[in-house]
Amino acid sequence: MIAHVGDRIVVEGTRLGEHRRVGLVTAIVRSDGTPPYRVRWLDDGRTTLIFPGPETHVEPPTPATSPA
Repeated sequence: MIAHVGDRIVVEGTRLGEHRRVGLVTAIVRSDGTPPYRVRWLDDGRTTLIFPGPETHVEPPTPATSPA
């Protein structure tokens, strides 16, 4: 898994009752873009260092839409 600052990290719930978590990558620890990543979680604003597992994927940032 490779991520960049600004990417979204999505962690899918793997057990009944667990919800999907989405966070924003705020820092890359290794220069090659591999884990761990510093992530600010959108649901509670906390920042943590994560080592993503198989239930995790990276989404690139969506480009801003230009005003009409």
